[in-house]
Amino acid sequence: MFAAIPSEMPPLGAATTTGQFRAFWADAFGEGINDQAEIDALVAATKAVHANAIVAQVVRRGDCFCLRSGLPVHESIAPGFDPLQALIDTAHGQGVEVHAWVIANAMWNSVTPPKDPNHIFNLHGPAAQGRENWVMTRSDGLPKLNDDWMLDPGHPDAAAWVANAATSIVRNYNVDGINLDRIRYPDGNLGSLVPSWGYNPTAVARFRAETGRTDTPSNTDQQWTAWRRDQVTAIVRRVYLDSTALKASIRVSADLITYGYGPQTTGSWENTRAYAEQLQDWRGWLREGIVDTAMLMNYKRDSLANQHQMYDEWNEFAKDNQYRRSVAIGSALYLNDIASSVSQVRRALAPSAAGNRAIGWVGYSYRTPDAMTDAGMRTGAVGRAELIKALTQPSQYDTVSPPVFTDAPPVTAMTWKTQPIFGHLRGMAVATDGTPLTGTVLRLEPSPGVVTRTITTDGTGWFGFVDVPTGIYRVTTESSRVAGGVLGQATVLAGRVSALGAVAPTPTPTPTPSPSPTSCQRSDGPGIAAPATVASGLGGFHASWYGQSGYSTLCPGQTAKAVVAYYNSGTRGWLADAMGQVAYLGTWNPEPGQDRASMLGGDGGAGSPNTGWPRYNRVAAQPAEWVGPNQVAWFQFTIVAPMTPGTYRLAIRPLVEGAQWMEDFGVFWIVTVRAP
Repeated sequence: MFAAIPSEMPPLGAATTTGQFRAFWADAFGEGINDQAEIDALVAATKAVHANAIVAQVVRRGDCFCLRSGLPVHESIAPGFDPLQALIDTAHGQGVEVHAWVIANAMWNSVTPPKDPNHIFNLHGPAAQGRENWVMTRSDGLPKLNDDWMLDPGHPDAAAWVANAATSIVRNYNVDGINLDRIRYPDGNLGSLVPSWGYNPTAVARFRAETGRTDTPSNTDQQWTAWRRDQVTAIVRRVYLDSTALKASIRVSADLITYGYGPQTTGSWENTRAYAEQLQDWRGWLREGIVDTAMLMNYKRDSLANQHQMYDEWNEFAKDNQYRRSVAIGSALYLNDIASSVSQVRRALAPSAAGNRAIGWVGYSYRTPDAMTDAGMRTGAVGRAELIKALTQPSQYDTVSPPVFTDAPPVTAMTWKTQPIFGHLRGMAVATDGTPLTGTVLRLEPSPGVVTRTITTDGTGWFGFVDVPTGIYRVTTESSRVAGGVLGQATVLAGRVSALGAVAPTPTPTPTPSPSPTSCQRSDGPGIAAPATVASGLGGFHASWYGQSGYSTLCPGQTAKAVVAYYNSGTRGWLADAMGQVAYLGTWNPEPGQDRASMLGGDGGAGSPNTGWPRYNRVAAQPAEWVGPNQVAWFQFTIVAPMTPGTYRLAIRPLVEGAQWMEDFGVFWIVTVRAP
């Protein structure tokens, strides 16, 4: 999904070695975060092993071990108890970070459906029809893997749900990181290096529409395989930018496949199962910068010579391919005896032959700390006690001195976030007629005609550019659906996620060497970022303001495009063209007043200028056919500068037409009109 990377980026990179990231993965399939006693034990064990972070599984199968994400609460949780909040309170009190672990593509795995009618399995599972069905299917028609129903990354609504589910946790909880797992296509393929999943009818239809093909592609069709891989990457990119926009210090990580031998044996990264079969281009994610930390699931049995080799090959490759981000090596405690696990930890933290180091280690898992526990031969508590002793004290498990975790360092800093030199840009690409530009190539231009990056929009029209040098840019496209080919412009600032705003038209060249200092020239302010937290999961129709493009200073008669984003914070979705369900922006108080015409735009009715609004008192309609709970709608509309210089205001408020006005956050546009 990216075509150009900054030329100053080296092909290999070593992460900073100040501090160290040490964590347990704490899964939700047993003891971990189910009640306060379990949380106390988890934090105590983390401190005892001299670790400094917990990667806790909070989104498992379309539900959450939390109360404020907007997702259904897991059915096992006691009423009123918020496991994630309790973990944050307890861990932060002990100086331990909390990273929220989200299973990206899991939907359900039981013949008994979830109790909550708003669960994605009930709304978009195998019983749903048409576009409402989000289920991943295999090329032979198999709709699930064993008992697992999965979401298809190629379905635009499913992909948006994954991104919004993750960022809703960042928005509503003080987590230190968001961690994506199963962000890939699944196992159970029809052969080695034969990616056989992704045949949801809506996903296939999207592929055909974006490529002009009419056939059903084969599993190994190169164009189809690349397209599916790009869908996964697009979700990661969106989670990265949307999370970073909400909380600049957030660590976005992903749990990554290391099946089989590493690229050293397979011949290249592109020949590995991770890239070619699971369609998880995690090296590309590091290269583009859309993950802060790649957490390798380097799950190998150290007692087997071939798996010992696999483990070391993947460690070496990861350490030498960090680019400007970082990797942490994850090992499978449950597959190994404790002595083998200690050996794997030491090798994970050792430098590569090129001198590059991982930032740390993650152990899977807290619940099953060794092979004996996994086999039911002893309790997790006993196994953890032995593991803690082996990693922090001299013991029979390890002949090397000092012990591998004798110290207790802080978590490694993300210098690209704490000392940023680049910024980011995101937005929603919308055609001149107001419809989303999906699957469309966009260009990033620091000056007209000079293209530094290209990107393809996702299935909703969303796009993002990561690690962009500071400066003023415009985004363009060759799509015939955009008049003039220019979508907008933005000022990129270091460490900020900028939003796309309107762009001034390119002036016609004249013989005059420079413009007169007194001539009228337009300008656009920077985008306005969303608040750190917004409400979610409110019953019925609700909306929360999520950000907007910057205010414009225009010359008389000039037009500008404006964008405002609203988060669906309710439990009901917005459906286009359906009275009582479709979301609009309406004119509001104080200027011009509720349902009144504005001199800044309209449809030509009631004395308003005709700038293409749906009606004189309806500024914009929802851009997507469906905006579900926890999804974001980017409304775009055109405003025109009155002929009289001065300052003008346009106040807006979201509503569901024929049903109700939604929340009033005092959203408005200020338009300054300069003297000609």
